[in-house]
Amino acid sequence: MMLLYEGKAKKVFKTEDPEVLRIEYKDEVTAGNGARRDFMEGKGRLNNLISSDIFKYLEKNGVKSHFIERISDTEQTVKPLGIIPLEVTVRNRAAGSIVRRLGFKKGDEFKPPLVEFYYKEDALDDPILTDDHVLKLGLATKAEIGELKAAALKVNKVLIRMMDMMGMELADFKVEFGRDNEGNILLADEISPDTCRIWDAETDENFDKDVYRNSTGSLIDTYTKFYEKMEAVK
Repeated sequence: MMLLYEGKAKKVFKTEDPEVLRIEYKDEVTAGNGARRDFMEGKGRLNNLISSDIFKYLEKNGVKSHFIERISDTEQTVKPLGIIPLEVTVRNRAAGSIVRRLGFKKGDEFKPPLVEFYYKEDALDDPILTDDHVLKLGLATKAEIGELKAAALKVNKVLIRMMDMMGMELADFKVEFGRDNEGNILLADEISPDTCRIWDAETDENFDKDVYRNSTGSLIDTYTKFYEKMEAVK
């Protein structure tokens, strides 16, 4: 198989079928746009298991994605998409960069949820974009901007229901989307504690990558607990 792309957390390979790609999750964790990086045995397995189950749950609830199936503990197959170079962030609670940028207090609630676009461009440090910036850069049409926001908010509603069953609260998350050969926009990349902020509904304990960013606990233990909670409500 030919390696198409290697990112911070995954490798993407061609397969014999042009309509199928193979993704391998890596045992690496990064923070600060790659400024901090560590090897953690078992992380790839946990992210693959969690992301696969979340994609399947979203599919059952009407959210279409690139996901096809999990083929091993660390691998899954997906549909090839033309990735839109935007991170779509949905915020239910204030945390992370929005606290630093705008002075919200951590935990401030956003009703309705706040949707933000970030330009996926490492050289520019992934800056935040307005809708007009997205249009000027030619990243999406006006109609597609509306579709991306609606799709992200639908993901939010489904994930909130899932987290409620687990005794968790979804503070925020980021997702990516891509276009298939027919121009349909589908959810892409991954959804896991790497890409979400997830808090225990009673204790506010972190069940996401903030335990690594802030050096407050074991990332592997945290992700293992999260996966066990997912399995318990399946």
